[in-house]
Amino acid sequence: EADRKAEALQEKIKNKEQFNLSKQEIELSTRNTLTAVHEEAKSGQAKTEELFNRLLDIVKGVRPMSLLSDEEYIELENYDAVDFFEADMGAEVLIKVMSKLNLDELSKQIREELEEASDVRKIKLTKRLRLVDGMRRAGVDPSWMILKVLPVLPPDLRPMVQLSGGRFATSDLNDLYRRVINRNNRLRHLLELGAPGIILRNEKRMLQESVDSLIDASQRQTARRGRDRQYLRSLSDMLRGKQGRFRQNLLGKRVDYSGRSVIVVGPELRLNQCGLPKEMALEMFKPFVLREMITRGIAPNVKSAKNMLDRRPPEIFDILEEITHDHPVLLNRAPTLHKLGIQAFYPVLIEGSAIRVHPCVCSGYNADFDGDQMAVHVPLSKRAREEAIRLMSPENNLLRPADGSPIAIPASKEMALGVYYLTSNDPLDKGENPRMYSDSEEAISTYQKKHIRLREKIVVRIGQEKITTTVGRLLFNEALPEYLRFANEPATASIIRGLFAKALSQGTREEVVEMIDKVKSLGFMAGTVSGLSFAVTDAQIHPDKEQMLEEATGELLEIDENFKTGLITGEERRRLTQELWIETTEEMADLTWEALPATNPIKVIIEAGVGRASRDQVKQLAAMRGLVVDPLGKIVDLPTKSNFREGLSIFEYVTSARGSRKGLTDSAIKTADAGYLTRRLVDVAHDAIIRLEDCGTSESLIVTRRNREKSLPQRLVGRVAAEDLAVSGIKLARNEVITPEIYTKIEEAGIDNIKVRSPLTCQARYGLCAACYGWDLSTRNHVELGMPVGVVAAQSIGEPGTQLTMRTKHAGGIVGLDVTQGLPRVEELFEARTPKTLSPISEISGSVQIAEQEDGWLVRVRNTSVKPIEEREYLIPLTSNLEVKDGDLVEAGKQLASGYLDIKEILAVKGLRAAQEYLVDQIQQVYESQGIRINDKHFEVIARKMCDKLQIVSQGDTSLLPRDIVDRAVFEEENEKILAEGGEPATAQAIFLGITRSSLFTDSWLSAASFQNTTSVLTEASLLGKEDKLLGLKENVIIGRLIPTSPERAKLNQGTVS
Repeated sequence: EADRKAEALQEKIKNKEQFNLSKQEIELSTRNTLTAVHEEAKSGQAKTEELFNRLLDIVKGVRPMSLLSDEEYIELENYDAVDFFEADMGAEVLIKVMSKLNLDELSKQIREELEEASDVRKIKLTKRLRLVDGMRRAGVDPSWMILKVLPVLPPDLRPMVQLSGGRFATSDLNDLYRRVINRNNRLRHLLELGAPGIILRNEKRMLQESVDSLIDASQRQTARRGRDRQYLRSLSDMLRGKQGRFRQNLLGKRVDYSGRSVIVVGPELRLNQCGLPKEMALEMFKPFVLREMITRGIAPNVKSAKNMLDRRPPEIFDILEEITHDHPVLLNRAPTLHKLGIQAFYPVLIEGSAIRVHPCVCSGYNADFDGDQMAVHVPLSKRAREEAIRLMSPENNLLRPADGSPIAIPASKEMALGVYYLTSNDPLDKGENPRMYSDSEEAISTYQKKHIRLREKIVVRIGQEKITTTVGRLLFNEALPEYLRFANEPATASIIRGLFAKALSQGTREEVVEMIDKVKSLGFMAGTVSGLSFAVTDAQIHPDKEQMLEEATGELLEIDENFKTGLITGEERRRLTQELWIETTEEMADLTWEALPATNPIKVIIEAGVGRASRDQVKQLAAMRGLVVDPLGKIVDLPTKSNFREGLSIFEYVTSARGSRKGLTDSAIKTADAGYLTRRLVDVAHDAIIRLEDCGTSESLIVTRRNREKSLPQRLVGRVAAEDLAVSGIKLARNEVITPEIYTKIEEAGIDNIKVRSPLTCQARYGLCAACYGWDLSTRNHVELGMPVGVVAAQSIGEPGTQLTMRTKHAGGIVGLDVTQGLPRVEELFEARTPKTLSPISEISGSVQIAEQEDGWLVRVRNTSVKPIEEREYLIPLTSNLEVKDGDLVEAGKQLASGYLDIKEILAVKGLRAAQEYLVDQIQQVYESQGIRINDKHFEVIARKMCDKLQIVSQGDTSLLPRDIVDRAVFEEENEKILAEGGEPATAQAIFLGITRSSLFTDSWLSAASFQNTTSVLTEASLLGKEDKLLGLKENVIIGRLIPTSPERAKLNQGTVS
């Protein structure tokens, strides 16, 4: 072409130079054109190759069960590749796949894969195998998981209500159903029209989304919202949470025949009575009154009886009086933290609108009369009434279930103050020549004639001896039963408690109830006679206060001088300053207290030991407030030198307000946390019921004096001895209860270690046995069959939860070493979490070598007695205090540094019993540090429930799978079955589960679903075809059966449960 053009040019252009130029131009343009063509071809080829490779990748990825994105499918469609495979979207394709699944084949295939799989893959495969095997056993067809037909809830459960103004309020479900129906109809219409695939796919997606929202909205990232932008409640939401079906309607229901009102004190009532307003009683006992009116012929039928009742004729109240005479009512005060929050009383009809309550039952209810309200319920049937009196009347609930101490007794407030005033000597009476009387009657009648004063010293002949006493003490002794006389000392609150404790162990219940009422009336009488009252001026400021402050300030200047000259460090200066102010405050408080005269009403109240008055209040009112803490628990360097009578300076007010505010916010947050803890505890332990008399175990728990010596009596009394003991005059047989008398002998003999039965060692497969549990603390008697000890334990631990502190205190002001205490520490232990301040424990026995490094102490433990030599190294931060020294010989399980231990580590190194004992000891330390007394056995019941699951190690010939967590009972039953058939049993290891996880791993799916993760628990239970053996309380309450707490229902054949 170029040559042809050149020839044509040659003919045209005769000039040689011009011809050459033109020729070059032509050649250049030709070359350019060629290059462009090459380039185009090249890029076209690259694009084609890229497309080909991409399509090849997509096609290679197209296997049965693989997923394609929308873009990939459209691309394959463009190249007509979709004719060679079948692909679809949504539930249609899933149901095709599911119906082809053969579970038996799948199970076999997974088992084969398991043998060669890596550890990580094994966990995944085991989960799949568990599901597949469960579905096989339950006979579940996988295709059932896809809905072809959507069931619709009956209209009653998704109501529409007409509001005023003609508008309608409707249940969210109606909205959700409407969306499903609309989209379903639209999809049908589009299919009939033969719409393009992309539109159909989108419509199917929307239909799926609306069905998802109906069944469980929380599965989607963006939940459906209604018209007013509110989230719509799906079917799953109706089961979930506090307002869900389980917790709102199944575990507790609203009841008819109830009322509520404000409570006021009823000092004239007997212990088992309550004052009920007439109007309220008439409404609550209405059916009974109507029936009685008809039977007596006052009214011919119900309608006229009702009309008559509205007119309130006087004979109605006579009928009401008769009906209520022996018909108990239940009084309940929220929050009901333990069983003493609901008690049964015989009503006494009163005028007015307030319920009257006996002052002694207030401590059980934790009630006071500053506006508290109580609810009243009427037990209807005869059996319900009998049960209410037998189990719930105050005379059968005189003791705290937590530690067995008397609770419904007049040892607080004005009652105890009156008794103290009555039994104390008149400080102004010198008693130089007391009058003499032949017996107490003569002395009392002389007092009634006003010839002697109530607290004047007199000499009275009682029995064969002459006793110097007062008329007040004579009156007090008349209220006591014979065996407690003669109490001849000022009766402080603690002495009254001691007298009642004695009465409860020596006398009958009737005597104790009578004594409660007598002492209460006497206390109120004497409190009135005393005329005791106090004003702020009764807290007198000591005249030497200013001088003491000056002296302290002088010492402070000296400390500052020493710091400036470098004699002491900043840390020492802080410590010395704090010590100085603490000392000054204490000294001033003591002087102020001693300066108060014996007749001072504040001093009288504090010495009586009633209520919350203590010397600390006198210190703040009349001495000085001293050092205060800031919200972090650190001590503010400058002390509050003023007291409340003088008033605080601006600075003092601000510093003290910070700590106070923290205290108030804490207690508000704490209440909710403590309530949640109780709920988790009940959930884990509600199936711990006494189910047999004796499990016959030979295992025991050793109670040692060395550990928590102060609480030794409560750790032994009421326990059952695990072996015979015959030492220095003590004869204690195995299975005999250690009573207070036997304990006194043990104490005198100084015995250090005693083996006792414990819930931790009980071998009962379901529940516990009575011998391992010991006394029921609320009766101080042998525990009955059917007693739900798990719930009692949970309530006893949860009820004082609000008294535990929240804050993490700084250990001795060292920054960076926070010690978790109070409620967070209790939670950390019950949930078996790894503690924040963790101390390592030695995994082997051997000798210790310690080396200090920049990043901490390096502690090396070597055991040279074995070959090869064992060695372990631990790095401990420099802020921790070491518990071992260089060259020490330690045994496995020894704590190496200060801090808390990880329960899971103790379990691995020292075994289950050591881990359980550590748990009980640590939780007790928190409660005891706050002065809260709870018996060990309650913690042991919970600890037992935390450890009654096992993790399967090898499955043998059983159907259990490795790594599965199962109940000990299930594991034992499975193995017994296999051994009977001559197969190989499974093996398992003990594990420690936190209370939340333990509740969710329970065998009862009803109980687990009503606790947490409702939908996932129910889904799994239905897939695996789980059965609920209805052993616990919750499951039975949910399905409306009687709970298994009567002796007949609690007994189980311990081998198997049908």
